Amino acid sequence: MAIKELTVILVFSWIVCTTGHEFFSSTDKVAQLFEEEKDLLESFSLYIDAEEKNVERMKSILLVLQLFTYFDPEYPEKTMRDPVAAYKLLIRVRREWLTIVENTQQSHYEKYQKLLAFADIPELEDVDGAASELIRLQEFYKLYPHNITKETPLNADEAYNVGLVAYDEDKFQHAFLWFLYSLDRLTESSTTTEEELLHYLSSSAYHFGSLPVAIYFGQQLLNLDPTNDEVKVELSLYKHLRLQRTSNPDIFMLNTKSKNLYEALCRGEVDERTSKRQRALSCRYSTGGGNPRLMYAPVKEEVEWDEPRIIRYHDIISDREIEILKNISKPQLSRSRIRHLRVSNLRTSQSVFLEEDNTVLSRISQNIADITGLSMESAESLHVQNYGIGGRFEPHYDAWDDENGRIATFLIYMSDVEIGGATVFPEVGVALKPKKGSAVFWYNLQKNGRVDLDTQHAGCPVLVGNKWVANKWIHEFGQEFRRPCSLSDWE
Repeated sequence: MAIKELTVILVFSWIVCTTGHEFFSSTDKVAQLFEEEKDLLESFSLYIDAEEKNVERMKSILLVLQLFTYFDPEYPEKTMRDPVAAYKLLIRVRREWLTIVENTQQSHYEKYQKLLAFADIPELEDVDGAASELIRLQEFYKLYPHNITKETPLNADEAYNVGLVAYDEDKFQHAFLWFLYSLDRLTESSTTTEEELLHYLSSSAYHFGSLPVAIYFGQQLLNLDPTNDEVKVELSLYKHLRLQRTSNPDIFMLNTKSKNLYEALCRGEVDERTSKRQRALSCRYSTGGGNPRLMYAPVKEEVEWDEPRIIRYHDIISDREIEILKNISKPQLSRSRIRHLRVSNLRTSQSVFLEEDNTVLSRISQNIADITGLSMESAESLHVQNYGIGGRFEPHYDAWDDENGRIATFLIYMSDVEIGGATVFPEVGVALKPKKGSAVFWYNLQKNGRVDLDTQHAGCPVLVGNKWVANKWIHEFGQEFRRPCSLSDWE
C-alpha cells in the first residue's frame, strides 16, 4: 500500500476518534456527520484499492452505498434545521457503516478493522434517540407523520423504526400512525414486511384502546396467513373485549389540547389578555441609567413584560461576534448538565462555559454590565449552548438556593429559529421568539432575596432551525449598592 494511502487512513482514524456520541443533542454535531460520511466512504475506497482479494465484490458494494447518497441528497444547512433530515442522515450513515463492517470482516487488513472499530459513527442508541425526539416533537406540537415529514419524507423502513421506538415507549397512538405511514410506503426494496406492519398496527390499536381498528388490521393479517393461530386467538380476544366496551378512542385523531400552559405557549397559544397587555408596553433608547459608555450609543430597549420586568435589548451583539463565539465554542461543546453535575433529559443541548480570555468575550461582558448596571465581578462565565433535534429546556428557575444565588439572567440569542425554540414564562403567559443579535434580561430574585416564582421559564423544543444562545448568569455578590436589598415581603 502507498504511503499516501496509509497516511489518509491514519488521519481519518484520528478524526473519527476525537468526538463523542449523542449526535442529536447538538445540530452542530449532526452537521459534522457529513464530513464523517465523506471520510468514511473515502477511506473505504482506499482500502478496496489496497486489497488483493475480493476487490471486485467490494467495489460493487461501494457503488451501491454511493448511489444511496446520490439519490437522497441532503445538505448540511437543511439537516441542521430539519429534524427529519437529521434523522435520515443518522440512519443512512449507520447503514453504510454496518455494510462496510460486514463486508470487510473477511479481510486480514487489521489496521482498517481497527479504524472501523473506533469510528465515530452513530450508534443504534443515537438513531433511536433521534427517533424519540421526533416523537416528542409530534407530541408537543400535535403533528402527524405527514406534517413532520413534509420537507423530508421517510421511506418505509425508516418510518417503521420510528414506530418501533414509539411502541417501546408505550406511545401507541404515535406508533400506530408511523406504522400506517410505513405501510403506505412499502416497496419491493423495503426490508420491512407487510406482515410486520399489520401485526404492529393491530397491537398498537389494541393497546391504545381502539378495538375496531385492532380487529380490522388483525383480520388483514389473518387474510395473509389464514393458518396463523396466534392471530386467531388475538382476534377472538379483541372481539370479546369490544362487546364489553361502550366507547373506543379514535386512534386517528390527535388530542390537540395542551397538557399545560408551557406547551400551549410553545405552540403559540397566547391568551388575548396577555397580548393586549404586551401591546401596551413601551420601547425606548436606553443609556443604562446614564452610563457614560451608552450616552452616545444608547441601546434599543423593549419591555416584553412589566411584572416581573422582562426586557429585550436589540442589536447588542454583531454577526461577526456571534461567529467568533460559535467558532470558539464548537470544539469544546459537550452534553449540557444540570447545575454542572449531571446530564438530564430535561435539557437536550450541548454547551460550554467560555473563559473571558479574549477581547470579544471581555467586550460582551462589559456591555452586559453597562446595559444592566450590575457588577460582573461574581458573574459566571458566558455559557454558550447549541440545541439539537427537538432541543429544549423544560420549565425551571435560574436562581440558586445558596447564599450567593443568580440574581439575574442575561440571555443572548445567537440565531433565529424558524419554528419553535421560544423562551416562555408559564406563570405569566409570556412567549419570546428568538431574534438573532437580541438579548433578554430579567431578575430571578426579588429585592428581599427570595426567588421570584413568576420567573419560571423554559426553552421550547426546536421544530425547524438551529438554535444558538449564550447565557450570562449574574450573582448577588457585588450588587449591594447597585440593587439595594429590601425588607419588604412583597418586593
